[in-house]
Amino acid sequence: MFRMSNIDDGSWGHLADTEHFGRKTSSSDVRVISYNETTHPKYVNYTKAGHCMIYSKQNEKMFGLYDTRAAVLMQMRFDGYIGFPGGLIDDGENTVSGVNRELVEEINFDLEKFTIKEEHHVISHVNEKLKLILHFFAIEVPLQDFEEMEKKSLSAHDYGNEVMGIVRIPLYTMGDGFRGFPAFLTNAFAGNSREQLLQSLIQRQIMTKEEIERALEAKAI
Repeated sequence: MFRMSNIDDGSWGHLADTEHFGRKTSSSDVRVISYNETTHPKYVNYTKAGHCMIYSKQNEKMFGLYDTRAAVLMQMRFDGYIGFPGGLIDDGENTVSGVNRELVEEINFDLEKFTIKEEHHVISHVNEKLKLILHFFAIEVPLQDFEEMEKKSLSAHDYGNEVMGIVRIPLYTMGDGFRGFPAFLTNAFAGNSREQLLQSLIQRQIMTKEEIERALEAKAI
């Protein structure tokens, strides 16, 4: 016999205060901002968030056919959106400390082996409408360590709660010109995480701007 929950499924409960930060955002709502500019006094009351792309370049062929390019880690979130590990920075916490803390909580990140630093910064955005600043980082790790992170993520504090599972991105396009990376890009992404992904793939020389443009233009047959 099913028992009704005390909280109706339509409620946000304790998440109500922050749920809007995870919504998909339009590119017109955000603009690129320098890392240093985000410390300007006019942003003192803005909410800060930091996320990170963990990746490992590789030259393996998927099925002996498709160039995998790199293993890139994303995750299925509790809200059904795909995003990167990370989250909101606590009051009084600096950005890189907050990102490292969130990575430990969400994927069991090993701070004895790797630490996110300012040198790993890729891009920052500001959303004036939400009064939100988004910092994005990327760190390359050996494939063996990447695979170990995937396994260890199952015992992370937030696994099964904030994080529903790890996703490895298919960075190739299959024979029909759509399945693979183009199809992956049609998923629902949290905030501007899709744009963060595309910027990082270019900046870290994993994919070219032209390749990404073709993937965005591809249509399912």
